[in-house]
Amino acid sequence: MHWLSRWNARSLASQFFITGGVVSIMAMLLIGILLTRLIEDAVIHNSGAATALYVDSVVAPLLPDMQTETLLDEGSAQALNETLSQGALGKRLVSFKLWRSDGTILYSNEQELIGRKFPVSDKLRQAFSGALVARYEVASDPESEKERQLGKPLMEIYNPVLQPWSGQPVAVVEFYETAEGLADSIARARLWSWASVAGLTAIFFLALSALVFRGSRLIEAQRSDLRDKVTELSSLLAEKLALQRRLQRSSLRAAALNETYLRSVGADLHDGPAQHIAYASLRLDSEMLVDAKTSPDMREKELSWIRSSLAEAMREIRTICRGLVLPEIEGASFGEIIERVVSAHETRTASTVSRSVEDDHSDLSAAVKICVYRFVQEALNNAYRHGGGIEQSVTARVRDGEVRIEVRDQGDGFDPNEVRPTSLGLAGLRERVDSLGGDFDIKTSGAGTVVSMTLQLMELEDAK
Repeated sequence: MHWLSRWNARSLASQFFITGGVVSIMAMLLIGILLTRLIEDAVIHNSGAATALYVDSVVAPLLPDMQTETLLDEGSAQALNETLSQGALGKRLVSFKLWRSDGTILYSNEQELIGRKFPVSDKLRQAFSGALVARYEVASDPESEKERQLGKPLMEIYNPVLQPWSGQPVAVVEFYETAEGLADSIARARLWSWASVAGLTAIFFLALSALVFRGSRLIEAQRSDLRDKVTELSSLLAEKLALQRRLQRSSLRAAALNETYLRSVGADLHDGPAQHIAYASLRLDSEMLVDAKTSPDMREKELSWIRSSLAEAMREIRTICRGLVLPEIEGASFGEIIERVVSAHETRTASTVSRSVEDDHSDLSAAVKICVYRFVQEALNNAYRHGGGIEQSVTARVRDGEVRIEVRDQGDGFDPNEVRPTSLGLAGLRERVDSLGGDFDIKTSGAGTVVSMTLQLMELEDAK
């Protein structure tokens, strides 16, 4: 349901605030109504009890034995008339009735009601059971026509008349009192009771809400941190998987390139030194060397050919070995490595290479140094071989944990799409840089070629 989804979308604190507010208001209303009713009843009962006690102290001595009387004698009625019409009672009492248990009015300050019998009401029945009954309301009883005509609430009190020696109710005194100020007292009591209930409920609800909102903020902060950590871990996991796949591809390609490189080295040895050695071996078995009739000059000439062939084989073997073995670079700085490889290239090719080196003397691992040396060596070889060695330059820097090298030339360039996948030069450079998590890039055009690599030293340190 739409409203349910919107409700669930709210925060726990918001849900509590709304639900708790509704429940608190309902509880406040219920408790306020009950408490107000109890306080009103207590105020009315206490006021009625005080008035009943006062009336009883004045009227009781004037009453005869109510257990034997059917109606008051003339003397008792006269005494009551005088007492109820004068003094404090005359000012407070609106009407006065003396009831018998069967509903007969034995006495009233309204002469027309004396001797009349009315249905026994619940209030009268409670009074005859010994309880004081007090009500503050507009008169509604059949015998209260005069009081009802006043049109305002009156204090109606039913007070049992008890037999002195047995304590049994023998009659009930009913009287209506003007109860001036009682309405104000009830209104104040009602106001204070509602104010107290509302204040306590508000304090309780606000204090609880503050705790809930504080806990909710803490939960939301922890949830946000957890989401950030999960996102970060997910990102790291994705990067790790990508690096693993990249490393796996690099390993596979490196294995294939190594095999191709070994075949190339084998081919170089077979086509070069091996041929010269084989030639020398064949000449060693020639008739000129084993025949005693061969002149010394011819034998010496044959040996000279053999020595020349073996010397050529040794020169080619040394050339191949120089390409395979690196000079001692483990203790060299970044700038020294660049200078060595560039100087070696200039010596070997009789060309000129401009260089720009920025070194902050960062501590480079052996793998980074080898990668730097091989990258510059192979990039310069390609620049000389394919670009004619025109305007060769090397720009290298180590700064803020980053190694950046660019090798440029201004030759005719080449088409990268025509480079075979099995080509050892560029493919080997790319795999070497990729294996260290770096970036390798080639830009070539008719105006020249730029081969660049970038390595992040921090990532290499973290990967150790």
